[in-house]
Amino acid sequence: MNNAKSSIPNQVVAAIKEAIGEKPAQLHEPSFEGNEWSYLKECLDSTYVSSVGKFVDKFESDLAIYTGVKYAITVTNGTAALHIALLLAGVEPKDEVLIPALTFVATANAVAYCNATPHFVDSEEKTLGVDAPKLRNYLEQNTTQKNGNCVNKKSGNVIRALVPMHTFGHPSNLSELVALADEYNLVLIEDAAESLGSFYKGQHTGTFGLMGVLSFNGNKTITTGGGGAILTNNEAIARRAKHLTTTAKLPHKWEFIHDEIGFNYRMPNINAALGCAQLEQLSLKLASKKKLHDLYKDSFSKFEEIELFDEPADTSSNYWLQAILISKEFDYLRDEILSETNNSGYMTRPVWGLLNELSQFKNSPTMNLDGARDLARRVINIPSSPNLAGRKK
Repeated sequence: MNNAKSSIPNQVVAAIKEAIGEKPAQLHEPSFEGNEWSYLKECLDSTYVSSVGKFVDKFESDLAIYTGVKYAITVTNGTAALHIALLLAGVEPKDEVLIPALTFVATANAVAYCNATPHFVDSEEKTLGVDAPKLRNYLEQNTTQKNGNCVNKKSGNVIRALVPMHTFGHPSNLSELVALADEYNLVLIEDAAESLGSFYKGQHTGTFGLMGVLSFNGNKTITTGGGGAILTNNEAIARRAKHLTTTAKLPHKWEFIHDEIGFNYRMPNINAALGCAQLEQLSLKLASKKKLHDLYKDSFSKFEEIELFDEPADTSSNYWLQAILISKEFDYLRDEILSETNNSGYMTRPVWGLLNELSQFKNSPTMNLDGARDLARRVINIPSSPNLAGRKK
């Protein structure tokens, strides 16, 4: 489109309207089209609505089968999953954990829960995830190896883990990140909170590192209302994850014996019942979200100033949230586009602000973030609910 620059926000509205119709649209709404009511009633009738019940076991088994791991441990939310994963990875007080500055705050919060320090790294445009080549150069210059640990030369602290996040469901560059973690003695934990149903070179995200974590918040591809899961192929870690998330209680018919400080993080059976029904519908949801992407791809193809983000090479993305990128020349129009789209009834939002700019993390170690800073000025999420794909009919 070569109209006046001032019309670009109106053209974005027109492109969204062309793809999904004139009715207002939220950013991402859950859909319940399967056995949700049936399973919830069965759960209520059983009276097992809390952290014990058959749906917890079934949901964990179904998740493990779908993602291709040996073990899935369900918990109350994705943040809790990441907290436990970091503890099981050996993250200790004063350790540093490499995480993208461009991610939801929960990634950094989970590090802080371990009394460790988030160490912020840059992101790349081709995946929206961690910039692996740039991170490699950074680690070469700023770390050393001592006693099998990666040590920050400046702080003297051990850098224990690397936590890539698969932004909006798009897999990060996992081949390079796995190699990087191995080379620098870093535990790889994938923040796959947004990427259930996404695959990298045919393998499900969240299964490349020692652990991966999922989220089932109300706005995710499938939801349990609130909820999360830890994925792993390590039996010892799986057993310990389940123990820690159930208040570290030892099995006994009546005694309350807890052998260490644990966490009340287990997913209730009623939430798992919802998850079982949602997971049965995942393939249909993914197909609808891919169709929605194709509709947007067509309507935004007329733009020179706006690009719809496509899944990276060698991946199959769940397209959890559709994203547009404003060209660098017109990034100053971001807030005007946000205002015009929201005022027109189409909920849009910018990507997160960089976490190193939050007051609680401003003193955390940080590499050069030019890539993440550029993306923060240019990325906008547009309506992405799976039911939008067929709404114009």
